[in-house]
Amino acid sequence: MRRRITTLCAIVPMSVLALQPLAWASPDERPATLTQALSEAYADNPTLQEQRANLRATDETVPAALAGWRPTVELQGTAGRITGVETEQLPGTNPLTGAPTLSHLRLPQSRNEEIGQLTVTEQLFSGGATVAKTHEAKNSVYAARAQLLSTEQTVFTKVVNAYVTVITDRQLLALDINNRSVLAQQLKAVNDQFGVGEITETSVAQAKASLAGAQEQVEVARGNLNIANETFRQLVGSYPAAELVPPQPLALPVKGKADLVRQAMINNPDVVAALFTQSADVDAVDVAIAALAPQLSVSASAFSEHNPLGPNSSSRGGQVLANLTVPLYQGGSEYAAIRQARDKVQYGIAGVVDARRTAVQSATQAWEGLIASKAAVRSTTEQIKSDAIALDGTERQEIVGTRDTLDVLNAQQLLFNAQTTQIQNIANVVNESYGIAAAIGRLTATDLALPVTHYDDLKYYDQVKDALFGNGNEAYEQAGISPDGALLRTPAPVVPKLIMSPK
Repeated sequence: MRRRITTLCAIVPMSVLALQPLAWASPDERPATLTQALSEAYADNPTLQEQRANLRATDETVPAALAGWRPTVELQGTAGRITGVETEQLPGTNPLTGAPTLSHLRLPQSRNEEIGQLTVTEQLFSGGATVAKTHEAKNSVYAARAQLLSTEQTVFTKVVNAYVTVITDRQLLALDINNRSVLAQQLKAVNDQFGVGEITETSVAQAKASLAGAQEQVEVARGNLNIANETFRQLVGSYPAAELVPPQPLALPVKGKADLVRQAMINNPDVVAALFTQSADVDAVDVAIAALAPQLSVSASAFSEHNPLGPNSSSRGGQVLANLTVPLYQGGSEYAAIRQARDKVQYGIAGVVDARRTAVQSATQAWEGLIASKAAVRSTTEQIKSDAIALDGTERQEIVGTRDTLDVLNAQQLLFNAQTTQIQNIANVVNESYGIAAAIGRLTATDLALPVTHYDDLKYYDQVKDALFGNGNEAYEQAGISPDGALLRTPAPVVPKLIMSPK
């Protein structure tokens, strides 16, 4: 019984893929390349939009802090009509008795009264609170920018994993279907042999069991693919195209493991965010201490009153006052705030250490995983060749009677397992290369040269940091975002390949 197994040779060799052109697709098409998937996620992923909005909200803390340098202007006005009776006591003398008398004169009163006052107040000294608040706000903005990059990398990592998983699950499903077809053909051949008495019923049962297992694996693979498609849609916003271009592992700007660790400790956005957060915590201590300092301000006011005392009366005037407030005791809350701020500094210091250790661990894990996966691809390639030769020999030996059906089934399973492992190994190579890029802070839209309208986190900040008025509409427009936070898309050039170029 000579049979040749039809293997999915076109599926397995992802390790030797040529660099594919990765062009931008029209909005009506489902993403067919990793570039398209990443670009759609960059523009529409809600997690990214949420973090961008959080950054813009943090930007507003800077003008709020700078407001401490600026005067406040208040205009107060009161207008109304006063109606009543004015009683006036008139002393006198009784003409008959000469005794003193007191008579009451009631005069109806009705007048309009208007009072207006303009007050300008300028804070002269606040114990350094304004300076500290400004520094705290700016450091918080820098931390939020780094957190946005971290979120961007996290989303991109998930998109890459989802894209690769869809390709992998499609290949595994095709491999499982092919394996089921081969086993079905083998069962037919075994039944034919059993019908003429060449083999026993045991061989038939073994072939049936293998086919049943293959059918179960097909259903499992189909379910995994459905899950992968939904994960892809959740991240990108649409389902993947029917035909996906297999991605190329990233060409990483890393000279070696030592360089990798150095870049991770410096460039990882989580590390950068932790450093700026810790600096903001130090500034918060100065803000808390400023509550113990005297507060000095000056105010100037001008007022005008019409009919304040009666009809046809008026008054105008102005005043300039210096206001000094010296806090003596405020119930202890200010000291609690100082202690709390200092504890947050210690928390931030520990956070920096943790962020660096985590970055190094992630980078090292991805680096070692990439090396292991590449080695696994090479060894599994040789294993597939050997298993294919072994299967061919086993089939030949079965024909002459030195091997039985179980031996052939086992040889087929070994080849199938090796092919399955190879698909997963190649997927790991791609995922680990992107994991390294994320660990060193290089998995961004800029580093990947995505053909998208890039979100410029400086434009909104520059529009609002010195703003004296406005509700933000102009700042949104200048920053290239719509009122709902979505990026305003503009045509972008096509990037011919997905590869990271050193900065």
